[in-house]
Amino acid sequence: MTVTCDLLVRGASELVTMSSVAGSGGQRDDLGMLPGGALAAREGRIVWVGAEAELAREVEVPGDAVEIDAEGACVLPGFVDSHTHAVFAGERAGEYGRRLAGASYLEIQTAGGGIMSTVRATRAAPDEQLAALTRRRLDSFLRHGTTTLEIKSGYGLTLEDERKMLAAAKAPHPANRVYTQLAAHSTPKEYAGCDDEYIDLVCGEILPALAGEAEFVDVFCDQGAFTVEQSRRVLEVGRALGYRLKIHAEELAHTGGAAMAAGLGAVSADHLIHVTGEDIAALRAAGTVATLLPGTSYTLHTSYAPARTLLDAGVTVALGSDFNPGSCFCENLQMTISLACQELRMTPAEALRAATMGGAAALGLQAEVGSLEHGKRCDLLVLDAASHEELPYHYGVNLVSGVVAGGLVVVRGAAASGVDEVAGGAIGPASSATTRHEVGGPA
Repeated sequence: MTVTCDLLVRGASELVTMSSVAGSGGQRDDLGMLPGGALAAREGRIVWVGAEAELAREVEVPGDAVEIDAEGACVLPGFVDSHTHAVFAGERAGEYGRRLAGASYLEIQTAGGGIMSTVRATRAAPDEQLAALTRRRLDSFLRHGTTTLEIKSGYGLTLEDERKMLAAAKAPHPANRVYTQLAAHSTPKEYAGCDDEYIDLVCGEILPALAGEAEFVDVFCDQGAFTVEQSRRVLEVGRALGYRLKIHAEELAHTGGAAMAAGLGAVSADHLIHVTGEDIAALRAAGTVATLLPGTSYTLHTSYAPARTLLDAGVTVALGSDFNPGSCFCENLQMTISLACQELRMTPAEALRAATMGGAAALGLQAEVGSLEHGKRCDLLVLDAASHEELPYHYGVNLVSGVVAGGLVVVRGAAASGVDEVAGGAIGPASSATTRHEVGGPA
């Protein structure tokens, strides 16, 4: 029995499917690779994966189907970035130099910088400006291979401004997105010294009002942020309202927030630089994903999370960019993969798994994205390289030369030169593109 497709990918040196570890969070280096593999999709979903030699017998390719010739390049799943702060206005580039010169966070904040400078700029930005800034960043995420990403609010800190952020996050764009409510990111200036009163506002007004506009609720539980008790309240109220749970925890110091969130059934706990053996056992028992963000450690010159200990304990690990204006202004998950190998001592296969299936698990999307399997969204990348191992090895450049998101060719050409768009910000149907695309192979 043959299947009919509207998109065909062939000519790959290796097709990295991740199918052998799908849903397992497995710690093996088996990525389900198919040398000379091919893939067919229809209406945005994968309908066939196999050896290219079997194509003629098993796949019917209509004359108007889009055909991608990878020309000897590696083809792999689109990256899944499960931790970003992609919606904000303003910039904080000047803080970077001041921090390197020795200024503390408190000194920067006193001078008008820090997170509150982003809050001021985001509150002041008109809706369309905020949406336009977000679309531009989403273009960059796609060009660098991220086809699914989580976007947090948290720079509004009022009901009106948090809603404005979530609306901007949903600006028309081909990137697949998941939304997180992070009003409990910091106490705003108007509540200075009154953290409990602000948590009252978050739990009593903001979370109930936005319950239908975000899938997850998150809270920054750490030294200098919200306490474990305050964070528990946010997560318990959020869970009762139907949100799924995330937490920023153990980044600046050990507080016990990660174990608390695991006990509440959190989908992920993020940062985890100061996580303990007891915390790791709690994460493993709860099935809570450990989302590691090495880009932030790199930017802030801090310690890195104990990835090897987490992996060896059987905890599912995800890699996220933590894209944000203050501590990690980088939307390139390829760089995160390289840092994970170099600083977290993850193998290239472990890092790639964490940036695909791990990220999917951290968003509860294991059945939808993160691997190239029958029935899943057709989200894939063509590299300007013959092997996935070049991702951490050939760092500091963009190795993505082609991107398919939801079965549509959205990035094509050498060095991922652009994002295809039509009027209204949507991508046209696959059949409207040139029938055959050569999106670039290894040089």
